[in-house]
Amino acid sequence: MTLMQEIFGHDGLIARAHPEYEHRPGQIQMAEAVVRAFEQRRHLIVEAGTGTGKTLAYLVPAIAAACGSGARVVISTGTKNLQEQLMEKDIPFLQDVLPAKFRAAVMKGRNNYACLHRIKRADSMPVLEGLDEVDHFDEVFRWVTQTNTGDRAELYSLPENLPFWRHIDARSDTCLGQQCPDFEPCFITRMRQRAIDADIIVVNHHLFFADLALRNGAYGSVLPDYAAVILDEAHQIEDVASEYFGAQVSTYQLDDLLRDVGALKLEDRETERELARISARVQRFADAFWISFREGRGLEGRFALAPARRVGSPTLRDGAEADETSALPANELTDSYNALDNALNRLDTTLAAMPEPPADAESIVRRTRQLRFDLDFITRGEDRKFVYWIERRGRGVFLRASPIDVSGLLQDKLFEKVPTVVLTSATLSSAGNFNFIRERLGLDQAEEMIAESIFDFEHQAVLYLPPQMPDPRSPQWASAAAAEVIKIVNATEGRAFVLSTSLSGMNDLFERVAPEIDYPCFVQGSASKGALLSKFRKTPNAILFATSSFWQGVDVRGDQLSCVIIDKLPFAVPSDPIVAARQRYIEEQGGSSFYEYSVPQAIISLKQGLGRLIRSTTDRGVLAVLDPRLRTKMYGQTFLQSLPPCRVTSDVDELSRVFELDFSVQSTGA
Repeated sequence: MTLMQEIFGHDGLIARAHPEYEHRPGQIQMAEAVVRAFEQRRHLIVEAGTGTGKTLAYLVPAIAAACGSGARVVISTGTKNLQEQLMEKDIPFLQDVLPAKFRAAVMKGRNNYACLHRIKRADSMPVLEGLDEVDHFDEVFRWVTQTNTGDRAELYSLPENLPFWRHIDARSDTCLGQQCPDFEPCFITRMRQRAIDADIIVVNHHLFFADLALRNGAYGSVLPDYAAVILDEAHQIEDVASEYFGAQVSTYQLDDLLRDVGALKLEDRETERELARISARVQRFADAFWISFREGRGLEGRFALAPARRVGSPTLRDGAEADETSALPANELTDSYNALDNALNRLDTTLAAMPEPPADAESIVRRTRQLRFDLDFITRGEDRKFVYWIERRGRGVFLRASPIDVSGLLQDKLFEKVPTVVLTSATLSSAGNFNFIRERLGLDQAEEMIAESIFDFEHQAVLYLPPQMPDPRSPQWASAAAAEVIKIVNATEGRAFVLSTSLSGMNDLFERVAPEIDYPCFVQGSASKGALLSKFRKTPNAILFATSSFWQGVDVRGDQLSCVIIDKLPFAVPSDPIVAARQRYIEEQGGSSFYEYSVPQAIISLKQGLGRLIRSTTDRGVLAVLDPRLRTKMYGQTFLQSLPPCRVTSDVDELSRVFELDFSVQSTGA
C-alpha cells in the first residue's frame, strides 16, 4: 500500500478523521501523480473535475515534499474563495490529521494590507469625501491598532469599495522600505516573515505572476524562494500572465503621484513652491493628454490603440482600423505627450537634486521614472510582440501594453527555472487532450492525466439541446431563446442559473422571461455577487440571470440549483484587443485561429459554466445549451465530445423526469 493510499484509502487517515469522507479513486490517482512530479522533479498537468477532492490531492504531497526536503512549496489560486478555503478549512484540517507538523502562510497583493505610515499621515490630510467616510476611517484607524495581519478582508462590516483605501494601502509604489519609521511593525514585513518561516505559502495568481515578472529585476522578488509551485484554477494563467508581463499607465497613477508630491514634508519653502509649480504643470499637461483618450465615443471597455494614436506614428499601418478613441490628430497627441513627459522629467530632476530629501522622495523619483518609461513604451508601440490597448472603467483611463504570446516568457521564467510545476483545474482539456493549454503556456515537457470522476453523469444529468433554434446572430434569436428558457424552467420548477455570454444578452433574456414565469428571478448587477448567491440559496425555486463572473468559483449544492442554461457557445469576444491580437498572431504563423484558439478556449469556458450543476454524488440536474451550432457545425461535435458523458435529449417534457428516482432518458444523439 502506498503512502497516498494509507492517507486517502477507505480506512485511511482522512477517512478516520472525517466522518463524511468519500473514497475517491481519482483523488488517489491525482495524489500519486503529484508525488511522482515532486520525486522526479517534473511538471504535471491534471484535470480534476468537481468532486475529485483535488485540493487535498495536491496539498498532502506538497506538505510531504516540503517537510521531507525543507524546500518551500507555493500554491497559487485563481479566486479569493479558493484561497480562503485552503487557509481556513483544508490546511487546518491537515494540520490536525497529518503526523508531520508544518507551517502555512497566506500572502496577498500589497494593496490588501494597510500601511501604518500612510494611515498616520492620512489622519492629518484630506483623503476623505463625506461624513460616512469619516466614520469608516475612524473604524479603520481603531482596527489598525488591534489587527495582527492588517488585511482588509477582516473589515467585514465596512463596504467592499472604500474610496480612501487606495490612499492608505501598502502598495509598493509608495513603500519606503527599511527607511520607513514603521518598518518593524509593518504588516508587509510581518507577512513576509510568516512566509519565510512557512513550508507552504498560499497566494493568488496575480501575486504569483507579479513576483515572476519582478524576479531577477532591479527590485528583486515578492515571494520567498520556492522549489515547486502548484497552480490551481490554471485555466486562468494565460490572461493573468499577459497582464503582469506587460506595462500599464493610468489616470489614477498620475493622480496618486501628484498627491504624494503634495504630501512631502519639506523644510525649504523655495523647493516647496517649485514643486507646487511643477505639479501644476504635470496636472495641466496630463489633463490635455488624457482628454484625447476620453473623447470619441467615450465608451467603457477595452479598445485597441490603433497606430495613428501612438506617438510618432501619424499614419495607420496597412489593414489597421482607426481606433474608436480617436479625438486628437496624431501630431497634437505627440505634442501633449511630449509636454507631459518634459514636465515629469522636470519633477524627477528637481526631486533627485534635493540636498536632503525626505524619505518619501526616493520612491516618488522611482515611480516617476517608471511611469515615463511605461508611457514611452506604450505610446510608441514599436514592439510587434505586444498589443497596445486602452481600457475605460468608471472615471479611470488605463493605457496598456500586453505580450501577445506568453508561452516563451513562461517557458523561460517558470518552467525552465522551477523544478516542479503542477497545473490543475476542473477544466484544462478540450477534445480529451491538453494540446491547447500546452501550446498557449509553452509547456513542452509534462506528465498529464485526467482524474477519474466520482459522478455518474449518465444517471445524474441530462443535456438538453432544443430541436429548433435560429442562428444566434439572427434577429429571431432573442425571442426564440426566451421561449426555450421559459419552457425549460417550467419543466425544472425554476432552481436555475441562466448564463449569458454578454451583459446585453443577459438583460434581454431577463426582461423577456421574468414577466412570463411564476418563479422568483434575480439578475446580476442588482446586488453584490455574494448577496445574490445568498438570496438564490435561500429562495425556493429561484432563477438567477448572470454572465461570465458566475461561470466559475460558484458553488451551490443540492436541489436549489438543478438546471444550468447557457445561451450561446462562449467564444471569446473577437473585438477584444488581446483576443484579436492572439488570433492575428496565430494566422500570421500559418495556423487557424478559429480551430487552434477560439474553439478550445470556448470549450474550456463552456465546461466551467456546466460545472456549476453537478457538485455531489446526490445532485441531479439539467444542462441546456441553446446554441444550435452544437448540432449544425462540424466543430459542434468537438464541444459535445468534451462535455461529461451525460444523456442527450431534445424533448423538453423529459426534463422533469431527471429528478425521478427511476430516471432513464434514452439518448437522442447529438
